[in-house]
Amino acid sequence: MIDIKVPTVGESISEVTLLKWTKKEGQYVERDEVIAELESEKATFEVNAEQAGVLIQLAKEGDTILIGALLAQIDDTAAKPTSASPAAVAEVPTVVASTTSQAPVTAVSNDIKATPVASAIIADKKVAISSITASGFGGKILKNDVLEALANPGKKAFAGTELFSRNVRQEKMSNLRKTISRRLVEAKNTTAMLTTFNEVDMGNIMDIRKKYKDKFKESHGVNLGFMSFFAKACAIALSELPAVNAYIDGDSLVYHDYADISIAVSTPRGLTVPVIRNVESLSMADIEKKVIELAGKARDSKLTAEDLTGGTFTITNGGVFGSLLSTPIINLPQSAILGMHKIQDRPMAVNGKVEIRPMMYLALSYDHRIVDGRESVGFLVRVKELLENPDQLLIGKDPVKSLLEL
Repeated sequence: MIDIKVPTVGESISEVTLLKWTKKEGQYVERDEVIAELESEKATFEVNAEQAGVLIQLAKEGDTILIGALLAQIDDTAAKPTSASPAAVAEVPTVVASTTSQAPVTAVSNDIKATPVASAIIADKKVAISSITASGFGGKILKNDVLEALANPGKKAFAGTELFSRNVRQEKMSNLRKTISRRLVEAKNTTAMLTTFNEVDMGNIMDIRKKYKDKFKESHGVNLGFMSFFAKACAIALSELPAVNAYIDGDSLVYHDYADISIAVSTPRGLTVPVIRNVESLSMADIEKKVIELAGKARDSKLTAEDLTGGTFTITNGGVFGSLLSTPIINLPQSAILGMHKIQDRPMAVNGKVEIRPMMYLALSYDHRIVDGRESVGFLVRVKELLENPDQLLIGKDPVKSLLEL
């Protein structure tokens, strides 16, 4: 019998939560196969089978388990079950094809989960999917769900409930949500946080993306997004205004001669802030590749403690959700965070004339104990200058002024 214990995942972490079993009780698992997902206060991680055998679960999903405690056992003496016979496997496609051919053809998207009858009514009556409350298993729309929507036009119940419901649900807060809650309150209570605002004309960057996006994708295998421009601009501004890239440690100020920029990523379990190391030393393509890698790991709950620690500055993009303006909260122990927002066409005065320009509001929240007003405003103005003149991102200076040694 092989014991599977909760591994050590960080110096300060003493317990984890069992998110889910990826293999069932009594199921035969292969060596190194993932059997469970655990969540600490910093990240989620997987547990692998140390030997092949039958899984014996010793904890339930949602349980809080101490580091080093027994999570499961593997009976490595159990015989591996034989696979299904070739004849049985060969019969499956025939059954599936037969079933599929009898299903009605409707105009309902394949992404919508609905029974054949419900799909037919939706297509025939042109019922808006948003008006239907699905009650079937796994969010499937049933016939009665569609009939209920038709009988009560303009009225929509919450998912899993009926009209005029007074239902109240209580769920255990996850370790990640507890950590987010604690750190946000700590940031508000322990820093002298202020926010300064500016706006940036995104026209030049949008023109560059439009002109070079296909060539960039062909050369580097990734799309040219906005984040690489912002990360590069922030790295340059941080090098020029080091207080924005510092933090307080007791009675000392700790400065960083590099830019490790945390990128806020929203996941189903909450907000995480994985770090891109040494942004000042990366190319635009390197940054875009790293953003995709970290976003993928966050989505798949693959982020490690290493991915989430050590950032010196944070960028968060509320614009992807439609936010026009916000005041982001500092990511401790850092001293500042930049908030990106939605790009919106607005009338602007350009050379004495009104033009419609693609504008974005920027917000910099900072710890006034470290960063003075001159530095915070100067940082945001510098970021604005770099973004509106992307050619300066190459050397950090105006090319003409550099040529004239001004």
